[in-house]
Amino acid sequence: MPDRPLDVICIGRSSVDLYGDQVGGRLEDMLSFSKYLGGCPTNISVGTSRLGLNSALITRVGDEQMGRFIIEGLNKEGVDTSQITTDPDRLTALVILGIRDKETFPHIFYRENCADMALREEHIYEEFISSAKAIVVTGTHFSTPHVDAASRKAISFAKRNKTKIVLDIDYRPVFWGLSGHAEGDKRFVKSSDVSKHFQSIVGDCNLIVGTEEEIHMAGGSTDTRTALMNIRKLSEAVIVLKRGAEGCIVYPEHIPENLSKGIVGQGFKVDVLNTLGAGDGFMSGFLRGWLREEDWETCCTYANATGALIVSRHGCSPASPSWDELSKFIAQIDFDIEHTHRASTRYEHRPEIHALAFDHRSQMVALADECGADRNQINYFKLLVAEAVENSNCSETPGILVDDTFGQGVLDKFTGSGWWIGRPVEKPGSRPLEFEKGNTIGLTLLDWPAEHIAKCLVYYHPDDDRDLKLAQITRLKDLYNACCKTGHELLIEVISPSGMPQTEFTVLEALREIYQSGVKPDWWKLPPPVLSEVWSKLSNLIGQNDPYCRGVVLLGLNAPAEELKKGFAIAGGHDICKGFAVGRSIFQEPARAWLSGKASDEQTVTAIAQNYREIVMLWNSRRHDLN
Repeated sequence: MPDRPLDVICIGRSSVDLYGDQVGGRLEDMLSFSKYLGGCPTNISVGTSRLGLNSALITRVGDEQMGRFIIEGLNKEGVDTSQITTDPDRLTALVILGIRDKETFPHIFYRENCADMALREEHIYEEFISSAKAIVVTGTHFSTPHVDAASRKAISFAKRNKTKIVLDIDYRPVFWGLSGHAEGDKRFVKSSDVSKHFQSIVGDCNLIVGTEEEIHMAGGSTDTRTALMNIRKLSEAVIVLKRGAEGCIVYPEHIPENLSKGIVGQGFKVDVLNTLGAGDGFMSGFLRGWLREEDWETCCTYANATGALIVSRHGCSPASPSWDELSKFIAQIDFDIEHTHRASTRYEHRPEIHALAFDHRSQMVALADECGADRNQINYFKLLVAEAVENSNCSETPGILVDDTFGQGVLDKFTGSGWWIGRPVEKPGSRPLEFEKGNTIGLTLLDWPAEHIAKCLVYYHPDDDRDLKLAQITRLKDLYNACCKTGHELLIEVISPSGMPQTEFTVLEALREIYQSGVKPDWWKLPPPVLSEVWSKLSNLIGQNDPYCRGVVLLGLNAPAEELKKGFAIAGGHDICKGFAVGRSIFQEPARAWLSGKASDEQTVTAIAQNYREIVMLWNSRRHDLN
């Protein structure tokens, strides 16, 4: 295939899927929903991107929050969104879905005059189509005259530029007016008119993929071989018959008398939760092989394995595996599959973190009391700290650690800003660990914005007695499992309790024991080891237990600048260290002056901004020290 910047362009449906959280009930009885990217070509664009292909999507979304959700989500997934246009008059499509049982998945399509059905010929550009190895057109976007014309224009440009044409039959009777709104899950209604419509398309295609029912529709017969033969009479395309749990069969050329004499790709045995999205995953996996010119057996393996992983999970696009996950699954390597899925499909890699930590609660109360200030002033002071970070203009990767006890105003203002935001869950000073809002931590996290990182400080020592360790680990496992469930990242801060014997390796051993419990946080926040040997062992420990770990950020513990500089310099040679989350070293003295009435708001913001700027400069200077 030609060397082009894009592997695949998907064209057509794009929606927001609202999946019922309660599994096993009627759609009427659903109480809450999870929001995901949805729509066949949108799911394929995400699935192929996660599998390492350069993918793009052509569609339309509404000029509203749901449309922006789709574009922002696709950008995070690495999908080219340059050809997604915004419709000022129509709303983004919505789909309400539920999981009743392993065979029943009720859903309602809210697609009356929706934005993606307003895709027109003028939205299709030849230069863009020619930049890809293949385009994927889908059945829904032939169901009305305007989207039919747009899809056919894309096909004509593809043929002229030798771009491969893939048809995902994606037949839904409701989109063709053949079933009612309450029958969104119905997969087959016979229609000679729709069959003729598909038959006018198949001759232009290089690859056609469909379930048995979809092949029946495209081939105009409920006898599978007859339907395949009818398609073959019209098209030289490779035809792929999807058979669910039984895998698939590929027919590169002739259709044999015995259909099982095609190229058979065996399915994978998994526990099925939800078959919705399996076909989009199948297509994603097949394209990964086909566009990399793998043999048919390999294409089938990728496709069936991807589909199998998706049916075991909630949602469609978020259930798509990464290439790393898929490779391990196919190779039957013994690995933590759900952790690998969660960690290898996370958004927003940040090479460095420059965080100002002011999630202090008990320390701020003590400082306010010392200065004779009203404790209510702490809320306003934390707004000044955040303003200082904003005004410093010294970092491309600013971050904050801030609590909701005194810092809710900060969270309200800066959520959605793109900052790295951590938020504490621990009860200050608790040992054994307790959670500030009570021990139903999963319910606490359900109320948080998705971008907030759960930060937990634990005072842990390898020499703690057995019961204390068990209590600490139990709480950490509760928190870790809650984060896995809600999708929040987790940062664990480990500090050795005062009064206990310590060596340079004490914290290292604490991390080893936490990993042994099965807890794998996205981030660690640690005091800076002063020996390079400890950093090497720390890097190895994290790499062996969780190669997907985001990294370590260094805490400050109110250390002076020179001490921080020394710790930064040693850390600078180790890739696992991603930055810092320093607090009192930056804000404590300005806080004391402000709470005592000796400094104005402006002076305080200036002082904190300057201190933060100096810490960023200290961190950046470590690079020069290494050269």
